[in-house]
Amino acid sequence: MKEFRPEHERMLWSLPATGSAFKKVYYDPNLGRQVSMFIPAEDIILPYGTTDMDTCYRVTHVMRKTKNEIVKLQNAGFYRDIELPDPSRAREDIQMAKDKETGFSDLNDERYTLYECHVDLELEGFEDVDEEGDETGIMVPYVVTLIKGTHDILSIRRNWNEGDKLSLKRQHFVHYQYIPGFGAYGFGLFHLIGGFAKSATSIMRQLIDAGTLSNLPGGLKSRGLRIKGDDTPIAPGEFRDVDVASGNIRDSILPLPYKEPSQVLYTLLNNIVDEGRRFAATADMNVSDMSAQTPVGTTLALLERQLKVLSAVQARTHFALKQELKLLKNIIRDYTDPDYTYDPEYGGKKSKKDDYDKVDIIPVSDPNAATLSQRVVQYQAVIQMAQMAPQIYDLPQLHRSMLDVLGIKNADKLVPLPDDQKPSDPVSENQAALKGKPLKAFLFQNHQAHIQVHQSMMQDPVIMGIIGQNPQANQIMAALQAHMGEHAGYMYRQQVEEQLGMAMPPEDEKMSPQLETALSGMLAQAAQQVAQQHQAQAAQQQAQQQAQDPVLQMQQQELQIAQQEVQIKAQKAQMEAQIAQAKLQLEQQKIAGDQQLGAYKAGIDMAKHKNQIDTQEKQAALNTIVDVAKHRNQTAAADRQIGIQTGADIAKHKAELAMRRREANKGKQ
Repeated sequence: MKEFRPEHERMLWSLPATGSAFKKVYYDPNLGRQVSMFIPAEDIILPYGTTDMDTCYRVTHVMRKTKNEIVKLQNAGFYRDIELPDPSRAREDIQMAKDKETGFSDLNDERYTLYECHVDLELEGFEDVDEEGDETGIMVPYVVTLIKGTHDILSIRRNWNEGDKLSLKRQHFVHYQYIPGFGAYGFGLFHLIGGFAKSATSIMRQLIDAGTLSNLPGGLKSRGLRIKGDDTPIAPGEFRDVDVASGNIRDSILPLPYKEPSQVLYTLLNNIVDEGRRFAATADMNVSDMSAQTPVGTTLALLERQLKVLSAVQARTHFALKQELKLLKNIIRDYTDPDYTYDPEYGGKKSKKDDYDKVDIIPVSDPNAATLSQRVVQYQAVIQMAQMAPQIYDLPQLHRSMLDVLGIKNADKLVPLPDDQKPSDPVSENQAALKGKPLKAFLFQNHQAHIQVHQSMMQDPVIMGIIGQNPQANQIMAALQAHMGEHAGYMYRQQVEEQLGMAMPPEDEKMSPQLETALSGMLAQAAQQVAQQHQAQAAQQQAQQQAQDPVLQMQQQELQIAQQEVQIKAQKAQMEAQIAQAKLQLEQQKIAGDQQLGAYKAGIDMAKHKNQIDTQEKQAALNTIVDVAKHRNQTAAADRQIGIQTGADIAKHKAELAMRRREANKGKQ
């Protein structure tokens, strides 16, 4: 559509002056594609009292076409094949006024004037019927094209979509309004400040006339004054001879009292111009006169106040452009094949008709920001707010947007964003962090390896010493920590997916409420399992770290030594108790032996005394005495052996305890 931009610029140039401008969107069979043409307000005729083109029962478009263009459309079957009359040369009042102002003339214009009427009709043979087949008497929309003057009809076409039970009118016109009026047409600068413009023009002409008469004054002269030559104005530096009857020349010439341009009129002119600008909301903005210390909010408020009406105009233009793009989309859809077609020359498949039913065309613009200065001031206000809380703002994205608003080329090279980054190895990421460049992690990377490499660099004393001398050390470390957090987040996501047994939806994908609810329940269980694994790993690592702690090891050795001392003391006490028990048993055996020995002695004495001692009893008594003696010897030997063994064990434990204490003291040192 090569004509789109020129036609749109013509529309925008005409819109502020007339208040209404129209664009007609239709399919041109001569070009074989859709077109969007500008139509001046005087070429669209609307009935009195209507306020909206969508609900208007008649819209007439005044078209001007050459005979050749009409013949082409007749051959294409768009217009009815009739004999064309001579074109009408009647001139309209509006066109005559425009020709007078511009200096053009259409006396030799041989174009035909056509009336294309978008109107509701009830045609005989094409009546509207209900479901039972009865006529409803409702008029339905048609497009009727006729020739001005002769009223010969060139075409009558249906103006609703086939199959539409409501027979809704298809819209082909887009109405752009500067300021909404009381009727269908809008108000422009001609309507708003036309009186101010006439007054200012009249005063300006008076000031120019006064200056002209003051610089070239006229007057009266006496009949007796004769000037040699004629009465042509005297050229600069020229002197002429005059004949004076009597007296001075001053007495024979009387200049008329023309005054200099009036200061009052000049002041009135300025007041009228200022009032007109203020009424039309186009007053000059004195932003440059404000101090450099003026807050950005104050500047933005002044800009918004000055551009409030213009912002509303731009918002209306934005809305109308959206409607125009929607009509273009519908025409492209209607003339697109219903199925995909393959182009063997270029390859690939083209779009089909149903594809255009799934999209909406929206103009990419900000209707609330009328000027570049206003957008710049808005971004300056956001940058000032970001300085107070930089942790909640994406500063690279903010500065990139500011450069885009200013129209700076190669903004991606000046302020690179994380989205512009490509995957790289962890060492390259460390180098980028040292240079202050943005870092970005990707889901498919080995996040654990990346984190280990980043931590190794942060624990390297040489690298940390160099970073410590950099004034941007805090920013570098913060960026690196944030990047490691990003890797940790992706690693956690992978671990949850492993426990879940399936991949999670992409981060930027929208999920239905049902899917989100079901997925959240499964993720809760998977996240709990991952947390339990991490807790077990953390406990194991903590135990390993404690086992490798020299202070803790020394404390454990001291505890072991104390426990061994307690064990030695317990063993010693037990041995002493055993010795005491053995001594007690020996004493008891000794007492029992003494008693037996005394009894046997008494018996022997009695036997000897009575001479009745039996030989066997004597032998038993001797054996008993021998056994007691042997038992005494064995008890004494055992007592000595236990004492020797106990002393040796105590000495050995004392030596080991002294050696461990010396090793513990060396570990503390």
